[in-house]
Order: sequence, then structure tokens, then C-alpha cells
Amino acid sequence: MTRLSEVIAALDNLWPAERAESWDAVGTVVGDLDQEVTRVLFAVDPVQDIVDEAVKLGAGLLVTHHPLYLRGTTTVAASHFKGRAVHTLIKNDIALHVAHTNADTADPGVSDALAGALDLRVVRPLVPDPTDPQGRRGLGRVCELDHPVTVRELAERAAARLPATAQGIRVAGDPEALVRTVAVSGGSGDSLFDVVRAAGVDAFLTADLRHHPASEAVAQSPLALLDAAHWATEWPWCELAATQLDEISDRHGWDLRVHVSKTVTDPWTSHSPSLGAPN
Repeated sequence: MTRLSEVIAALDNLWPAERAESWDAVGTVVGDLDQEVTRVLFAVDPVQDIVDEAVKLGAGLLVTHHPLYLRGTTTVAASHFKGRAVHTLIKNDIALHVAHTNADTADPGVSDALAGALDLRVVRPLVPDPTDPQGRRGLGRVCELDHPVTVRELAERAAARLPATAQGIRVAGDPEALVRTVAVSGGSGDSLFDVVRAAGVDAFLTADLRHHPASEAVAQSPLALLDAAHWATEWPWCELAATQLDEISDRHGWDLRVHVSKTVTDPWTSHSPSLGAPN
């Protein structure tokens, strides 16, 4: 019998809580450490659809990238959507564990999974973790392609390889410019423009790019920007993390059944192309 405490210890070894940002909320949110676990479900968001999927699957542990309570709370009443998720988890003996910024900077981490999905060769972290003497941990990744492609071709690759979303891939810059090096960062990335420019890469693939930072970035350099949906850039980590836990389970003889949710929890559900023009 595999206990939750054993699985959580393994997850904490992969993504130590002390490596999370100070503002983050990671670790075990719900769960009895003495309970038995036979199935684990990985997902990006701890929303009700994912919680219901865990119930249907018979999972004893749900591991998500995004926190349920990032800014704290004063209630877990079932009348609130987050409280309802907590009630569902507890009633069905399902634990919830979060690995967020501690998974972003891990080796391998969220951006390694993103690079792998696009067949990019990781060279180094974009923002190295100063506590890592090997220089492998850190936020984002600087990557190389096996051969140059155009910005348009890289965007098409991302659109084909990442999970489908209403947004798809937005591009800023010359679509015919050649790309040899790419910086990637899963999740929101427009706070990283200074280090991306300093890295000297040809393109930057991330999510949640806002108008003013993006406009200023393309005005300062020929850097191409590829903006994907936040959820889509982080979902590949779920597959990576599930593989890591599978390997640990095999090594310890736990016989866990590890699953990855394919439920799309990106909040945007449709897209209408712009057809009009300014008068």
C-alpha cells in the first residue's frame, strides 16, 4: 500500500517548496497523509471540471500547476466555486498538491517541457537560479533549433505541437525572418523582455503578452514574439511530471497509475478573426 505521505515526499523532492517564489502558494492543500493512493491525476488548473475528472477517475491525488488559493481566503464554503472544489475533494478522499513556481525553475521544469514539445534543444536557463552550482535550474530556457526556420514556420510548429486553444499563436515581427535561437518561458512572460534581449535570441515564445510591453519590445529590436495561450504553454509539463512520477513509482514498486488530464481549462472558448479595417 502506497501512502500519500510517500508520494508527497517524492513530489517535494522534485519540486522543493523552498524554491517557490515568496508570493507563491505551493504544496499540499487538501489531503490526509496517511491515506492510500493508487491513482494520480496531473492537470494545470484546480478547477471544478478537473476535480470532477479526478473523482470519475478514482484518483487519490490531484497534482496541479496552478494554486487553488494563491492569495489566501477566509472561507471554504461550498457556496463559493473554490470552496466547492475543496468540498468535492474532501468528500471523495482526494488530496490536492500544487507545484507552481518551484516547477517553473526546476531541472527539468515547465520550460524544458515546452521546449521539448517544440523539438527545441535547451542550451541554458534564461534566468539562472543563483543557488544552482550546475547552472541548470532557473526561469525560462534559451534554446537552439536543429536548422533555421522562419518565424511563420516556428509559429506553425507551435500551433501544431501545443494543445489547441481558441487563441492559437499570435506573432509580432517579420514572419519571414529566420530563427536560429529561441527563448521560451511557460506562462506569463512579458516581465522577461530585458533578459530575453540580453540573451540575443531571434524569437521569444511565451504567453499573456500585453500590448505595451510587446509594442516596446518589437520597437527596440528585431526580436520576434510568439504569444500562445497560458494554459497551452504549461500543459506539456503535466506529461513531463507524470513521467517523472511514473519512474519513481516503478523504482519504489508503488504500482501507481498516473494520468494526465486532457481537459482544456484555458478560459477562452472561441475566436473570431478580425475582418474589419479602420475607417
